[in-house]
Amino acid sequence: MRFGIVIFPGTWSDRDCYYVLDGILGQRVDYIWHKDTDLSTYDCIVLPGGFSYGDYLRPGAIAQFSPIMAAVGRFTATGGLVIGICNGFQILCEAGLLPGVLMRNDHLEYRCQWVDLRVENADTPFTSRCHEKQVLHIPISHYEGSYYADEATLEELEYNKQVIFRYCTPEGEVTTKINPNGSSRNIAGIINKEGSILGMMPHPERACEGILGGSDGNFLFESIIHSLFTTV
Repeated sequence: MRFGIVIFPGTWSDRDCYYVLDGILGQRVDYIWHKDTDLSTYDCIVLPGGFSYGDYLRPGAIAQFSPIMAAVGRFTATGGLVIGICNGFQILCEAGLLPGVLMRNDHLEYRCQWVDLRVENADTPFTSRCHEKQVLHIPISHYEGSYYADEATLEELEYNKQVIFRYCTPEGEVTTKINPNGSSRNIAGIINKEGSILGMMPHPERACEGILGGSDGNFLFESIIHSLFTTV
């Protein structure tokens, strides 16, 4: 399997993702500059966290116009997988590759903390190594992480099982109190209708070694690898 990690001006989580995929999981990985457009040699593209273009206008609002994003759209149309983490999720929404938008946290505070996520759909390339309702312990690090979509869009996401992760208690209970940013319906991650693009605010690449606090992030990356391997 071969992964490509996209770097925009202001990206900072690219090395974390590289370390996990290469150093922990033993996969082939390349960095891809945002002006490149040839993704033909990759199986999965990672849009990592950071502050692309300094988050000017809105997070992801400028990055959506980088040449790489048109290539990402073509890449998924031919069966490639894409995971957008934090700022990567924001970029995917701004580019129209995922519905909705990420807004400022409802408490107007930057939050960097561990949270619990309930797996809502284990039948995806990104969660195939999980089981439904499994609780994952993964950190967040954002100021604009409150997912918002209108009611019609939210109902469609629910109907199509596109909601992949929700913020929950350690026991798996979804409550307003446990919501760390005010996201609609406690949504922490969604996929597109085709199931080829995942956007999530929590950082799985920060939860891949026990010495750093937990390794639940490996469930996602191992799911991607397993899904790609079984389709080769």
